[in-house]
Amino acid sequence: MPDNERMARGFESKSVESQQSEDLDLGRPRLSAEERERAAKRESLEMQRTRIRRDLENARSATHRAALENALRFLDDEIAKV
Repeated sequence: MPDNERMARGFESKSVESQQSEDLDLGRPRLSAEERERAAKRESLEMQRTRIRRDLENARSATHRAALENALRFLDDEIAKV
């Protein structure tokens, strides 16, 4: 395994460990792997939605605006599924 993959995995496991520790410190229950995955997916979709809305505010071309509006609708549907 290349060093960069080993390092990435180390950071990833450290992050999960850190999050679980914080949850315990704050009295929150630990999330299952599925719940963490769902939360991460939702967060990613919401960040994409924020970027699309910002791009939409600055869009000048009608074609570009339409594409961004379609992307926004798609993201809203995906967020509703999560």
